[in-house]
Amino acid sequence: MVIGSGFGGLAAAVRLGARGFRVTVLDKLDAPGGRAYVHRQDGFVFDAGPTVITAPFLFEELWSLCGRKMSDDIDLRPVTPFYRIRFHDGAVFDYTGDAAAMREEIRRFSPDDVVGYEQFVKRSEEIFRVGFERLAHVPFGTVMDMARIVPDMVRLESYRTVYGLVAKYVKDDRLRQVLSFHPLLVGGNPFSTTSIYTLIAFLERQWGVHFPIGGTGALVKGLVSLIEGLGGAVRCNAEVRRILVEQGRARGVVLASGERLPADVVVSNADSAWTYRHLVAPEHRRSWTDSRVERQRYSMSLFVWYFGTKRPYPDIKHHTIMLGPRYKGLLDDIFERHVLADDFSLYLHRPTATDPSLAPPGCDGFYVLSPVPNLLSGTDWPARQEAYRASIERLLEATVMPGLGEAIVTSRLLTPQDFQDRLLSFRGAAFGVEPVLGQSAYFRPHNASEDVKHLYLVGAGTHPGAGMPGVLSSARVLDTVVPDASTFA
Repeated sequence: MVIGSGFGGLAAAVRLGARGFRVTVLDKLDAPGGRAYVHRQDGFVFDAGPTVITAPFLFEELWSLCGRKMSDDIDLRPVTPFYRIRFHDGAVFDYTGDAAAMREEIRRFSPDDVVGYEQFVKRSEEIFRVGFERLAHVPFGTVMDMARIVPDMVRLESYRTVYGLVAKYVKDDRLRQVLSFHPLLVGGNPFSTTSIYTLIAFLERQWGVHFPIGGTGALVKGLVSLIEGLGGAVRCNAEVRRILVEQGRARGVVLASGERLPADVVVSNADSAWTYRHLVAPEHRRSWTDSRVERQRYSMSLFVWYFGTKRPYPDIKHHTIMLGPRYKGLLDDIFERHVLADDFSLYLHRPTATDPSLAPPGCDGFYVLSPVPNLLSGTDWPARQEAYRASIERLLEATVMPGLGEAIVTSRLLTPQDFQDRLLSFRGAAFGVEPVLGQSAYFRPHNASEDVKHLYLVGAGTHPGAGMPGVLSSARVLDTVVPDASTFA
């Protein structure tokens, strides 16, 4: 049984199905995808969550395990620039995978930082070779697993933060922002996230940034097809209320309807904190007690506004990052003070730049995402959400989307409260456990549960962490930690 049909759960189901397990995926929602759920509204198609594909080989591998080619089912297109980064003063930096073009962009902002930038890229590659190629797919089940990597971590300065490592090489303040924002894509604060996550910069250069025609929902549909082709099933409207445990072993699940479903192996793609706090009874948890779950630091949340316009905005790139007037101050408000600030930085997604079919003819589809505190902020989102959305609309209209107010023809919202109530994310944290050094690798909830045998975790809240490559890699770890199907015969 796989609990949750996000990318981690679907990838786990494919891998276990290919190894001979009969797999059933269960999901609370009325359609698969989890955070990658697809909203269809007024002729527009909105991917609810993940939009940046950076390691396509992890998807291709899933198709290969089923004897198929991903390219037969998925039309994956490269996106360039990877991101257009717009500063509060209107200056623009186009972030691409072209080494020469990136050098010129760096030189345009700060000629004195070109050499330091090259040194940063080299260090990012060194961290990538260890952090991604060697460690992302390896389980960290024992202290010795962690001890073995300590020399590499020290050599690569993992004790520094992402921003701290960038600042070592680059002096211009705006370039420091350009090169340090990546942790926000996986729920981390650049000023507290371990510099291991600077590997994302090289990962993007290595494989590029991509988007599938049909949206990321096309990948969800493709993975469901793989599961069904292996004899598995995906059941929606099937919320799991409890994981059955007998003699210290997972034995199946109980649904909200009361239905009991036996299983030899249970994989939870639900939020890791939610899994332990709500799905495993306290008497079966010696490691992940309620108090330990609550003591963990959790990622920020997100406010997402999905909207469609009756006119196109051709000047807006597929991925735009709009940095606000404050960088560290805003991040302190979000991560440390848990305060909903009046200003914001935004990620503006225009999928119709790559796939016009996601909106009616002559229209454009968007979502704009604002990092906000998780529910520790105490924000009354039902009362605040419309005013917050309107403030984002005013900023977009005044900067990059003239006439936006009159152009909107459809709209919907996702708030931190929805992350908790709809997606069952503990405290409404959009990315689970925050990726600080003391909550990385061995110190994250393990892929093989420390408390319950034959219970396994995949997704953002376990090793290696959030982001599309992270959750797919967490499923890859199962190849190492889940016994062969013949063991249960």
